[in-house]
Amino acid sequence: MADSSRREIEDLIEVLNLYHLTELEFEKKGVRIRIRRDHVPAVSSHQVEISKTAEAVSLPEKQVPFLSAESAHFLTVTSPIVGTFYRSPSPDTDPYVEEGDIVKKGQVLCIVEAMKLMNEIEAETDGKIVKILVESTTPVEFGQPLYLIDPLSGS
Repeated sequence: MADSSRREIEDLIEVLNLYHLTELEFEKKGVRIRIRRDHVPAVSSHQVEISKTAEAVSLPEKQVPFLSAESAHFLTVTSPIVGTFYRSPSPDTDPYVEEGDIVKKGQVLCIVEAMKLMNEIEAETDGKIVKILVESTTPVEFGQPLYLIDPLSGS
């Protein structure tokens, strides 16, 4: 395996760890990568499965933002289901929240539509919206990061 391919796989593992995901799957140009973390008390192991039909492995054009170590205290709000992400209750209304907004625990942040059901996603804590990680009307996966909240800014 080429060093660049190995580094790109390591980058995907970093994303898995950064967002505390249990599984990450990526496919592009005939290359499919699935990384799954098996939860074992006190020890975590990583299983990397690669189905390779091309020599090079590359990251998606729309990369997940990498965050600095300073942002480690942020709370990541993730999608509890697979569906479509909406920032507002309808196309002609303002978004529930914007970056920089102060939110209260229980406040609606967005909607994830699944099978024609609108599921409101609420803030788990008081804080400040630091980053919105998904664009409205975008499909989201279970466990996909949606927002970063600074819980220290809400007080």
